[in-house]
Order: sequence, then structure tokens, then C-alpha cells
Amino acid sequence: MKSPPSRHALAVVALTTALWLPCSVPALANAPADSAASAIAGQPLRGRSLYRYWGFEVYVASLYAAPTFVAERFEQERFALELQYRRAFRGEDIAQRSIEEMQDISPLPPEQTGVWLATMKRLFPDVSPGDRLLGVYRPGGGASFYLNGQPRGSIDDPVFAARFFGIWLSPRTSAPQLREALIAATPR
Repeated sequence: MKSPPSRHALAVVALTTALWLPCSVPALANAPADSAASAIAGQPLRGRSLYRYWGFEVYVASLYAAPTFVAERFEQERFALELQYRRAFRGEDIAQRSIEEMQDISPLPPEQTGVWLATMKRLFPDVSPGDRLLGVYRPGGGASFYLNGQPRGSIDDPVFAARFFGIWLSPRTSAPQLREALIAATPR
């Protein structure tokens, strides 16, 4: 019997779909004009790791950040996180798991949980093996997202963006070994 994907694996897929959040999250801006390559220019690879769940390859995560990036203050730093998927996931499942991951790190107010969950369920796409999803975090501004190198959109909600990227970068993540691999080359 096949085990369902982990909460973390599903939450990760949410990265790809966060770009589709509607205006109920403070703002969904037009797609950024630049490419994924220009979005991470000057942001060298800091860490990369294959994430597995019960032996199944889920995705390869890569963190791009300035040499001065400090993981303990990730909310104050510009960075990019790319996920290259090895498995398919449904967008609706990703939304639910993303909220659960955020809640496990730190409780959300019920009204915020409802807004973010409904928004993500409506908008998160299904992801196929080989898809590359890149999220660029802008401290205090939100996040921009790219699918397979092409701009998809921006979410101008700094609270959502910090909580969302905390799924991978918070010290309280459910995948501490993945976090350690991603931040291995960053100053402590």
C-alpha cells in the first residue's frame, strides 16, 4: 500500500502555487517582468538537498542567498528557494499541508488560517515530476514565484511570505536535516 506524501512534501509544493494567491491575501500583483535567472542574480547556491519521505524521492531543494545570509534571521534576508519535484502532487493537498506546517511552527489566528487555506485551495496547481518552482523572498515585501523559469506572479503579503518560507528555513521546521543541508554554507 502506498503511503501518502508527507506534510512537509505537500507543503513544499505550496511554494509553486503561492504565486496564485488572490486578493484575499493582501495583494496578488502582476507577474514580475524578469526571468527566474535574473531574480537570483547575485544569489549564489548556498545549499541543496534531496528530500525523501519513506524512501521516496520527493524533490530537490536549493537555497540561493548572498554570502552574508544568516539563517536565524531569514525573515530579514533576500533569498530564493527552488524545488525541483520528483513526484506529482495535487494542489488542494498542498494547501492543506502548508497550513498544517505553518501551524506546527507557530499557531495562526483562526481567521488568517481560513483565509490562507481557502485561497491556497482555490489556486494551488497540481505539480508534475520535473517541474521547477522558484520562490524569491523579499523581506518586508512578500514573494515572487516562477514556474520552470517563467514568471508567475507576486504575493505582496510579508506575513504570509515569512510563514510560508519558514516551512523550510525556520529552526522549528518538520524537516531539520533538510534545513541544515540548505543552510550548510551560511554564516552562523
